[in-house]
Amino acid sequence: MNHGISVEEIGARMKAFRLGAGLTPEQLANRSGVSRAAIYRYEAGHPAKIDTLVKIADLLDVSIASLLGAGVEYIASAISFFERMRQLEENVDQITVLFGPVSYLLTTDLYDEFLPEILRESIPTNIDNYEQALRDVDTLINVLHARKASYNKRTPNVISLISAAELTQFLRLGFVGVHSPSGVDMEKRREVARVEIENMVSLLRNQPIGVQLGVVLDSMPGSSLQLFKQAAKKSVAVSPYRLGVFANIRLGVATISSAPDATELYQSVTNQLWSRSLKGEQAADYLEKHVLK
Repeated sequence: MNHGISVEEIGARMKAFRLGAGLTPEQLANRSGVSRAAIYRYEAGHPAKIDTLVKIADLLDVSIASLLGAGVEYIASAISFFERMRQLEENVDQITVLFGPVSYLLTTDLYDEFLPEILRESIPTNIDNYEQALRDVDTLINVLHARKASYNKRTPNVISLISAAELTQFLRLGFVGVHSPSGVDMEKRREVARVEIENMVSLLRNQPIGVQLGVVLDSMPGSSLQLFKQAAKKSVAVSPYRLGVFANIRLGVATISSAPDATELYQSVTNQLWSRSLKGEQAADYLEKHVLK
């Protein structure tokens, strides 16, 4: 195996793709013809034979290259993607976030309270396997809660870029999964959005250690992205998935790469946005005057 490929990271990817496939370790073991104990060992970072990994990759409907992390990881499951985010965040020193309308890691308890309802609301009732899609929300919420718990325990440095235009839309439409959902108290949903924006204002004014926020007035990239830094290693995750207004946890392909050309290009994009963003009291004043008005 390529010495640049970490056995521990293969195990982490295996777990993420297994969760995205909706399989328990026992189910994956039965389908792959290996023991349950072996699956647990592989996911814990013990080595597996390449033919076993090929079989598992096929069962999880991912390429062997994505499972090995050889090049770009292509991820067609929101559950797998956010589990990979959780795994990467466990070891990094700095996270740079462009996830709209606000970074999940910095959201309030009220956001977490409403998020499961918003994600279920975003799922069309006429899709195949609707009931399974609803169950997948529970799995995703567990991953997100574990992700936030890990962040709160480790508190790596976070640089979060926020779009003023997206925050304006967030407040106007409220915290909703679809446009004008039926049977929903829209005033309450708009109040949830207001609480999150007020939380951003508070963070901008108080500037807690390790948290830097920038409010961007010009256009933002169409896809969400997050950069991870640990010592000399960098990775970038680019995603079509959204947890905010008009949530998307079903369709699209996310990518994760540690290739220097990719990480440097995306770092350049975030540096440009950061340099032009409003910060501190100036940003807080802008949000209060132009968004929360």
